[in-house]
Amino acid sequence: MAQRLGRIVVLVGLGLGVGVGSAWADPKFEYGKVDEVKDVKKVEWKASAKAGLLISTGNSRSRTLSAGGTASRKAGNNKISLEASAAYARSGISIAVDDDATGSAGNGTIEEDEITSVERTTTKAFAGKLRYDRFFSANNSAFLTAVAAKDEPAGKNFVGGGQIGYSRQLLADKRSLLKAELGYDLSIEDLTSAPDTVTIHSARVFAGYTLKLSESTGANAELEVLANLNTEKTPTEDGSNEAKAFEDVRATGKIGLTTSLSKNVSFGFGFTLKVDTTPAPLAPLGLPFAAGFVPFADQLDTQTEATLIVNLL
Repeated sequence: MAQRLGRIVVLVGLGLGVGVGSAWADPKFEYGKVDEVKDVKKVEWKASAKAGLLISTGNSRSRTLSAGGTASRKAGNNKISLEASAAYARSGISIAVDDDATGSAGNGTIEEDEITSVERTTTKAFAGKLRYDRFFSANNSAFLTAVAAKDEPAGKNFVGGGQIGYSRQLLADKRSLLKAELGYDLSIEDLTSAPDTVTIHSARVFAGYTLKLSESTGANAELEVLANLNTEKTPTEDGSNEAKAFEDVRATGKIGLTTSLSKNVSFGFGFTLKVDTTPAPLAPLGLPFAAGFVPFADQLDTQTEATLIVNLL
C-alpha cells in the first residue's frame, strides 16, 4: 500500500488569514493536465497530507486546527482525484460592559466586575471534492466533479453539488501552461438562517496559468467564476428574498509561488480572494437577532498563506 500511495507530505504552515469563513479551501477549484497521464503505462497512485495546530494562551487566547489531503489514481487517459480539507478555530475575547447598578447607562467608566471573557468559534469549515478527468487528446478533455462543503461562520451549514464541462489546453511549452474550462455547476446550499435549501444552477468559466521561472521556482494564477442561471429563493440584503439570473456571482482567484530549498524541502506562498455577491445571512452570535434585523456575511474573503513542505517518502 505504501508504494501505491507514493509520497506523504507534512506541511508546516504560517497562516496569515485575513477574513475567515469561506476563505478556506474551495472544493471546486482544480483542473486536469494531460501531462499527468500521457506517460502512465500502468495504474499509478499518489497521496499527500498536511496538518497544523496553533494554541495561544494569556493575553491572546485561541485554538486553531487545520488538516487536509489529496489522493489520485491514474490509468490510461483517465484520472480520478480526491481532495479534502478542514479548519477549526476558537478564540477568546475580553468585553467591557458599562452597566452599573446605579443606572442602565452606566457611569462612563469600566470597573472591575464589568469585564467579561467570551469565546467565539471563528472558523468551522470543511471542503471535499471528487473529480474525474477523461483526456481525449493533448489539448482536449472532459471533467465531472462532486463536491461537499460546510462553512458555519459564513452562514452555510452545508453545500453540495457537482460540475460537468469541457477543458481546453490553450498554451503549453517548456515554461508555461494555460488552461481554460467551460461548464455547468450545481450547488445546493443549506443556510444557517434560512428555513429552505437554496438550489443554484450556474455557468462556470475557469482559467489557470502556470509558469516555470527557473529549475527550482514556479508560479501559478487561477480564476474561477460562477454565475447563477436561475432565480434563487434566498435571503438577500435588499429584502427581496430572491436573486435573479446573474445576480449571484461567485468568483475565486488564486496566485501562488513555490520554490525548492533542497531535494526534500520547498517553500510556498499563496494568496486567495473570494467574492460572493449574494452572501448568506449570518448565524446568531450567541443570542438571537432582534426582529427585522438580519446581518449578512461579508462579500469578500481573502487568505494569505506561507508554507514549508517536507517530503518524507
